[in-house]
Amino acid sequence: MAVTANIHEAKTTLSKLIERAMAGEEVIIAKAGKPMVRLAPVAQPVAVDRAAIFGSMRGKMNLKDGWEDSPFDAEMERKWYGQAEARSHAAEDRVPFKPR
Repeated sequence: MAVTANIHEAKTTLSKLIERAMAGEEVIIAKAGKPMVRLAPVAQPVAVDRAAIFGSMRGKMNLKDGWEDSPFDAEMERKWYGQAEARSHAAEDRVPFKPR
């Protein structure tokens, strides 16, 4: 069942009109009896179960041997866990500011 409310009535009963729209009723706001806008709930985003999505791909993907061994990965691992080369920065070469 559609509910029609004029602008003045809609301003005074907005929270009730919103509740009715959220319950699935069609709410129309009119000006001088002429329908102007429809009040409708905004669709909420649905939570995605990523584990289920990736698990559904089991056995459907063919990867080449050694796909996880790339030069980029080796370089990143060296930088994170190994000895990264020291770089000189101009700011590090200067004497720090000391107040007088």
